[in-house]
Amino acid sequence: MTSLVGDTRVVFSRELRPILRDPFSVIFSMVQPLFFLGLFAPLLPGDTALQWFVPGIIVMSCLFGSSMTGSNLLYEMQTGSHERMLVTPLRRPALLVGRALKEIVPMIAQAVLIVTVCIPFGFELHLGGALLGLIILAGFCVGLGALSYTLALASKNKEWMFWTVQQTLLFPLLLLAGVLLPLDDGPGWLRALSRVNPMTYVVNAERALFNGDVWARHTFEGLVAAALVGALGLVVGVRAMQRSD
Repeated sequence: MTSLVGDTRVVFSRELRPILRDPFSVIFSMVQPLFFLGLFAPLLPGDTALQWFVPGIIVMSCLFGSSMTGSNLLYEMQTGSHERMLVTPLRRPALLVGRALKEIVPMIAQAVLIVTVCIPFGFELHLGGALLGLIILAGFCVGLGALSYTLALASKNKEWMFWTVQQTLLFPLLLLAGVLLPLDDGPGWLRALSRVNPMTYVVNAERALFNGDVWARHTFEGLVAAALVGALGLVVGVRAMQRSD
């Protein structure tokens, strides 16, 4: 176990180093969420539109960043870097877990930046709930990142397959979670699909927590959904990494 933890720390540091050297990559990945924030938030009625919309945008930035991170592994597979990592003494589960844990750092940086931008426009920050929301979102990010790496391993040299699957799933997950528009008045079939989308519960939890409602039912549901996504991603990802050649 000590060796696994140490190997995970090595992989985590290796994956985090490019972000620390080039933090602009984190900012660049936020261009699309910030556009959504600037163009959709003014369309929402009421003075509390930002309180409803900002937490969803934070989850959206997590979804965008974590789901695309497998492209980095695809590039390493194409250049032979991944094969060289496989023959090192590093344990294979650490190669996946370390990569997935790295997703927490850009998620936190993006969330802080989004909140900082929105506070001057009237967004009210409840720090305790927001910190708990970031913990829940961390588990969700780890699961999404692990699933993205799994997709990269399954795609191998077929880069088009990775992007086809990623883009096909991205926007249905986003829209069915009610990030951009509320689904309360939508048709029954749309609400039914929303209820089987784990991201829905994460978004609802983030909205409750960022508004200071720590003990809401949505908080527990979001915690369970994030934990399930995290566990599923790690289990599937570790198994795929162990079978990688």
